Amino acid sequence: MATTAAETAKTSTNGEDKQSQNLRHQEVGHKSLLQSDDLYQYILETSVYPREPESMKELREVTAKHPWNIMTTSADEGQFLNMLIKLVNAKNTMEIGVYTGYSLLATALALPEDGKILAMDVNRENYELGLPTIEKAGVAHKIDFREGPALPVLDELVADEKNHGTYDFIFVDADKDNYINYHKRLIDLVKVGGVIGYDNTLWNGSVVAPPDAPMRKYVRYYRDFVLELNKALAADPRIEICMLPVGDGITICRRIS
Repeated sequence: MATTAAETAKTSTNGEDKQSQNLRHQEVGHKSLLQSDDLYQYILETSVYPREPESMKELREVTAKHPWNIMTTSADEGQFLNMLIKLVNAKNTMEIGVYTGYSLLATALALPEDGKILAMDVNRENYELGLPTIEKAGVAHKIDFREGPALPVLDELVADEKNHGTYDFIFVDADKDNYINYHKRLIDLVKVGGVIGYDNTLWNGSVVAPPDAPMRKYVRYYRDFVLELNKALAADPRIEICMLPVGDGITICRRIS
């Protein structure tokens, strides 16, 4: 059967629409690397949202209205962090990169009443956006928030050997160009058997994208730093690692020596 001009145009349009969607999926920082958005939604609606604490739901909804909401930890990753902290019986923890505090709240809720989080971020204003919700959840007393770059604080901690091996769990979701610098310091601060989690280690899937693939400028800029980190972690004999396709990719490092 001959194809009409209208059908050809429709096919072309559908193809362009599909191509446009594919490009958008590559460019926009999706919080899931699953090929099927429906499958990701199934995970959220079946496993995550029904168990999400009300305070985390509230903070997630507040954060969604912020213009930089792409920076937030995804709900499924928040659930994962909350369970991981409980599994390792963490008590003394650290978070580098806070934003509005969704992952921070997930951590605080998982810690015992006397648990502590040293939280660092260069932007207090974003943190204070989520602070009322954190306070309402009754866990603000667990958080020691420091505004400013994390490296000077880490250097100060490392300089005092009393701090070595004192952290049970550390979560890093900050400037990717400093991940290697963070790791050099954090490996001394986390205890043997303790865990460091590095977020965004699959970086929008760009780690396997060809050089000419469509990427947002920030994705392309940080891509090489993420690749460098992944290579370094894989070669570090002091840790065991597990890279998971949760959120935008998270690599769990367990210090073994």
